Amino acid sequence: MEESALDGATAQRELLVEALRVHSGRYAELSRSFAAYLGLYATDATALLEIIEAEERGTPISPARLSKRILLSSGATTSLLNRLEGAGHIVRSREHSDRRVVTLRSSPHIQERADEFFRPLAAPMDAIVGRYPPELLDQFRDLLGEMCAAMDTHLAQVNQDA
Repeated sequence: MEESALDGATAQRELLVEALRVHSGRYAELSRSFAAYLGLYATDATALLEIIEAEERGTPISPARLSKRILLSSGATTSLLNRLEGAGHIVRSREHSDRRVVTLRSSPHIQERADEFFRPLAAPMDAIVGRYPPELLDQFRDLLGEMCAAMDTHLAQVNQDA
């Protein structure tokens, strides 16, 4: 009996979601290891990575946006930022024309420590990515973006119903 296109899509989705679940677990373990390397709480290291990655993208993050990214209340995010700033890992600045907007930046020493930790992983990851054509990688990013959008829609509905 021939498998229908929908059954094939369901099987592919299940395989892909399982691979993404495994990847997420490895990423979480990498984040925990980074936190231990820095002597930080896991949530603090996750926030620090968000701040560093935002800077690397050229779009420094605000405390409100960070709060949404790491799923903490604004009060918990403030406490976390106070710890990171007190340890000298981040700097809060007012760079926007609207002086009420706070921008979070990582300190140079923490960027060096992050580079020390992640640099050994960059070459093997680059080698893996380099084996795939750019068009396929673009399609994969699109696929992930669409899957995230579907999850966001579902979460919004679930949260609205709760």
